[in-house]
Amino acid sequence: MTDTAKKAPVTKTRLNWNSHQVTQGDERAPNRSMMRAVGFQDGDFEKPIIGVAHAQSNITPCNNGLGELADHVTDAIREGGGMPHVYGTITMSDGISMGTEGMKCSLVSREVIADSIETVSRGMSHDGLLVVGGCDKNMPGAMIGIVRLNIPAIFVYGGTIKPGHHDGKDLTLVSVFEAVGALGAGTMSREEFDEIERKACPGNGSCGGMYTANTMSSAFEAMGMSLPFSSTMSAIDAEKATSSADSARALLHMIEHDIRPLDILTKEAFENAITVIMAVGGSTNAVLHLMAIAHSANIPLGLEDFERIRERTPVFCDLKPSGKYVATDLHDVGGIPRVMKMLLRAGLLHGDCLTVTGKTIAENLADEPDAPNAGQDVIHEYSNPLYVQGHLAILRGNLAPEGSVAKISGLKSIKITGPARVFESEEESMHAIMAGQINPGDVLVIRYEGPKGGPGMREMLSPTSAIIGKGLGDSVGLITDGRFSGGTYGLVVGHVAPEAYVGGPIALVHEGDTIELNAETCELTLHVPEDEISRRRAAWVAPAPRYTRGVLAKYAKQVGSAALGAVTD
Repeated sequence: MTDTAKKAPVTKTRLNWNSHQVTQGDERAPNRSMMRAVGFQDGDFEKPIIGVAHAQSNITPCNNGLGELADHVTDAIREGGGMPHVYGTITMSDGISMGTEGMKCSLVSREVIADSIETVSRGMSHDGLLVVGGCDKNMPGAMIGIVRLNIPAIFVYGGTIKPGHHDGKDLTLVSVFEAVGALGAGTMSREEFDEIERKACPGNGSCGGMYTANTMSSAFEAMGMSLPFSSTMSAIDAEKATSSADSARALLHMIEHDIRPLDILTKEAFENAITVIMAVGGSTNAVLHLMAIAHSANIPLGLEDFERIRERTPVFCDLKPSGKYVATDLHDVGGIPRVMKMLLRAGLLHGDCLTVTGKTIAENLADEPDAPNAGQDVIHEYSNPLYVQGHLAILRGNLAPEGSVAKISGLKSIKITGPARVFESEEESMHAIMAGQINPGDVLVIRYEGPKGGPGMREMLSPTSAIIGKGLGDSVGLITDGRFSGGTYGLVVGHVAPEAYVGGPIALVHEGDTIELNAETCELTLHVPEDEISRRRAAWVAPAPRYTRGVLAKYAKQVGSAALGAVTD
């Protein structure tokens, strides 16, 4: 356990700030005076002071309702005998920045968010912390900050968006990205495209399929850091406000009983999260984020853990992007607790793990049915899954000696051998796809998009969606040292490590080389003689950094390999 993670001595009141006040007596009077100016009164200084961090913004629908949820939280804290300290943290939109230079800031924002939460709540000696988040990076960023602080804490998910509708079909944001490819291929009219664009996102909430936000909310619930049922609620339904207030009350109980994140976030809790992610068909980004959170908790978690759990865990939830349904559909048939109870019955979960309720996983699930409801096919019977093994496969080979991540659900074939089509950036690949220059059997290589090389490890949702939209999803492979949106599916491999910028083998691929992508054997192979690879390696020269000042330059200098979670500390 790291020094920052060790429990502080517990005072009679268990209050960091108040215990400091007592030891220093009247020296705290100026501090009390400042706090009176923001609403504290006599008697309030003896109550637990709780940080309430939220990422409210109208930058993205994922975060547009978080301020209102924070209001419900602060009311519940006051009613329960605590005093809230409310503060904001930054956020940005992956979906809006996708395919642009701005997307390089997405993964960077995870670190900024973690640093900001740690800075404020450590600086203010908060007795507890509740974070309200609702987007791909403010969620893992929040959890990293929570782990570093290791004070009683709970995460509140802002909720998922409800699906849009057009022509009898549910729409999500990914529907629009795929429509771009269909429009470019001439298989969709401009009128149809415009209708999909207008209807895909009907209101507040995070992207509706089992994309990154809903994957991470599901993981946090499975880890025990969020209340049961909270991870699949709609952002605009009344139960979300109720659950947020209940989370505040749960936090007050945690403070009273000194339950801290590192009491909950054991190695077994991470294994529970990975197991649930496999069962629901979650995002490849979960690999990156869970390893980063585990790093902050000083818990050894590696790619081999994901592969070990994948081999034993079936996918039995039929959710987008490769399936039919969205997160609110899953919620309507039992949500993550139903999935967890089925996994617990199968012996795949650690039921003795502690949670924010003060109870164990098994205790929380005691009254939950252990089979799916009849008359629905969102959750399949455990004995009749969509796939007998998990969908996030770890591939290694001479192209990815440190590892890579493939999402293999929803595919007719999970292997391809073909000529390399090499692109030095996402933009180059997108131009070739839209210009009709990619053919069945090709294996696209998009490089210098890794954590250091991008910098920022952009998501390749635009090219992968364009490939799907052009009807090439089952006949074209794609590998990259960047990453993928939770909305991505297809024969794609990301997180290739070492990345091109540090001289990884992906930097040595030439146009026309034969690449074998084989998720059956979990291998990623460049079929070029070893002496030729050595010659290329000797001739390779590292490119100049794309940024030399500012946040992206600092990030590029600090960030580590994607195979270790792309952490910066």
